[in-house]
Amino acid sequence: METFDTIMNSDKPEFYRLLQLQLQALISDEQDSLANLCNSSALLYQQLSQINWLGFYLFKGDQLVLGPFQGRTACVRISLGQGVCGTAAVEKKTLVVPDVHQFPGHIACDAASRSEIVIPLLDGNSLLGVLDIDSPITNRFDHHDQQGLELFCHFLVSAIDWALMP
Repeated sequence: METFDTIMNSDKPEFYRLLQLQLQALISDEQDSLANLCNSSALLYQQLSQINWLGFYLFKGDQLVLGPFQGRTACVRISLGQGVCGTAAVEKKTLVVPDVHQFPGHIACDAASRSEIVIPLLDGNSLLGVLDIDSPITNRFDHHDQQGLELFCHFLVSAIDWALMP
C-alpha cells in the first residue's frame, strides 16, 4: 500500500490530487473560516515532506499579519514588498525561491530555512493573504509543487467566507 510520502516522491500530481480531496473532505462541512485555515495548515504540514514551517499570513490594512501556522514561532507582521511573502503579495504571483540566501531582503524567521514557496491567496484581483512554506533544504519546491499548491489555495479561497475572518 502506497503512503503519501511514497506517492509524493513518485507522482507529485497524484499526491496533490489526493491532497485536494483531503482538503475538501476536511473543510466542506465547516463554516468557521479560522478553523478551516487552521486545519488546512495542519493538513499540509502533516502531508508535505521536508518542510520546517508552513502558515498563512493574512492581508490586514496595509500589511500581512500572521495567521494559522505550523512550526517554530514566526514573524508577526510583514510589510508589503518586504521579503518573499511581501513580494509575492505585491506581485500577486507565486514565488518559488530555490535558495533563500540568494533572495534580496529575505526575512529569516527560522535560520534553518533554505528554500521557500509563497502562494498569494487571491479573490479575483483582491489580495486576501499568502500561504508561506519553508524547507530546510535548497531546491525543495518545483513546478509540480507550485501547481498543486496553487490549486489547493484556489479551492481554499473559494471555500472560506473571508468576510467572517477575524
